[in-house]
Amino acid sequence: MNLDLSFYNWALFTNYIQKGLIFSIQLTVIATIGGILVGTILALMRLSGKPWLVLPATAYVNTMRSIPLVMVILWFFLLIPLIIGKPIGVNLSAIITFIAFEAAFFSEIVRAGIQSIPKGQVYAGQALGMTYSQNMRLVVLPQAFRNMIPVFMTQTIILFQDTSLVYAIGAYDLLKGFEIAGKNFGRPIETYLLAAVTYFLICFGLSRIVKRIQEKVAIIR
Repeated sequence: MNLDLSFYNWALFTNYIQKGLIFSIQLTVIATIGGILVGTILALMRLSGKPWLVLPATAYVNTMRSIPLVMVILWFFLLIPLIIGKPIGVNLSAIITFIAFEAAFFSEIVRAGIQSIPKGQVYAGQALGMTYSQNMRLVVLPQAFRNMIPVFMTQTIILFQDTSLVYAIGAYDLLKGFEIAGKNFGRPIETYLLAAVTYFLICFGLSRIVKRIQEKVAIIR
């Protein structure tokens, strides 16, 4: 293979990669925050013990976890404009889709985190006269979220990798920037190689941070 890496320079980053990297990071951050918020609601619904809350939450989580993300992206992008009568744009479509999809996975993480809290903590809150919502908000969730931080970050790394799937609807993400650069320079192999290295460096760096946090959480326990 005759690889030509001469076009690897700062201009390549600023002209092609920077825009996609910013969107991928924005999508990851927004989807993580939104997914955790919606996922927490879904987890509380599933743990409520009330069938009218448990059944729809369970159906939503199981359905989303059983469908490939790229299919959800395509369905939302193609069907929602038909329903509301106007397009919503690729970026907004990607954000809403990722929040809706990731909420199902974060829901399971939150549910497992809540169930990992010793029952004695719950009983102690009840003994102090706390209501269910107060007990959950002040006693259970703070401890559960502290324990779930490493798992949240691991899921966030996976989410960042999955942002590359927005190519299906033409969004300008990190991978799209490399693809356009490869076409313009006539060097797709080199640009995809650089894309792989970039994804690896970002995800590997984040995984090392997760490991450090996991060690600190273990010490606190």
